Amino acid sequence: MSPMDTGAPIPECVDVVEAQRRGAAGWVLLDVREDHEWATGHAPGAHHLPLGLVDADTVPAQGPLVLVCRSGNRSGQACERLIAAGRTDVVNMSGGMLAWAEAGLPIVHPEAPSTGGPAS
Repeated sequence: MSPMDTGAPIPECVDVVEAQRRGAAGWVLLDVREDHEWATGHAPGAHHLPLGLVDADTVPAQGPLVLVCRSGNRSGQACERLIAAGRTDVVNMSGGMLAWAEAGLPIVHPEAPSTGGPAS
């Protein structure tokens, strides 16, 4: 069944360039990947909330959102949940972080934890 058959909301999709533009314009980039995926790198300024925790109560009500995941599938699911809960200011980033990286857009890589050994 497609979303149209079930009456489920169909989120708007934007490409990575538009997602970056919206992020610069004040939209919140919300990355819904799992912790280990987030740790491999994320869009600058993005916030992190794994898909399993996304609902109307856990996502800030203020400001529009661009939802991001690895490929665009899970972020689409997150959009559908939020739209079903009454949000109208959410969009899905098509292609996810795979497309972001392929487009050569900047990626923040968290610093590796210190080993605690002596500095060289």
